[in-house]
Amino acid sequence: MTEFTLWDILRNLLLATRWTIVLSLVSFVGGGAVGLLLLFARISARKAVRVFARCYIELFQGTPLLMQLFIAFFGLGLFGIAVPAWLAAGVALILWAASFLAEIWRGCVEAIAKGQWEASASLGMGRLQQMRYVILPQAMRIAIPPTVGFSVQVIKGTALTSIIGFVELSKAGTVVTNATFQPFTVYGLVALIYFALCWPLSKSSQILERKLNVAHRNH
Repeated sequence: MTEFTLWDILRNLLLATRWTIVLSLVSFVGGGAVGLLLLFARISARKAVRVFARCYIELFQGTPLLMQLFIAFFGLGLFGIAVPAWLAAGVALILWAASFLAEIWRGCVEAIAKGQWEASASLGMGRLQQMRYVILPQAMRIAIPPTVGFSVQVIKGTALTSIIGFVELSKAGTVVTNATFQPFTVYGLVALIYFALCWPLSKSSQILERKLNVAHRNH
């Protein structure tokens, strides 16, 4: 029987952690891009566009991420199209993250005083110009803490992709456990790695929120 040292276990988990980080970054950046489009749609002057954005957000927020991963992975398989696990995981997480980021940012945009809209409109700015030059620069300051905080949820969400065969940290934990028969050690290390990834982000979000509140009170 092969003996596995603590370093052997940790090394394999760290190798898989790379894919957790890559998938988290892809999901967060891609979700941010789609979420920004949803934000503009959500506050559009056109009712049909607003309704579409609201339905999209409610659909992805109101259904389990696990179900969305299954649909992304197995859905096209019904038509004979094979979808790689990494592609299904990336697409599902991007669309899921976009729905939450769009709502976070919408709340931040709506927190800007209406007088800012009125003042910029009086200068002859169109809606896109108002957003670009007046509203978004102010909303971004408010949006940074909750956006950083949500990145923690994205990292945790990647753990669910193991169910469709994507080998990230939690999937690697299962594989290593099956090989070593040391579940307490393996999953203890998995938990520590997730903590090392998530805690700095959570702490950063809290610090940014405190700084924002202090700056707001000073003004």
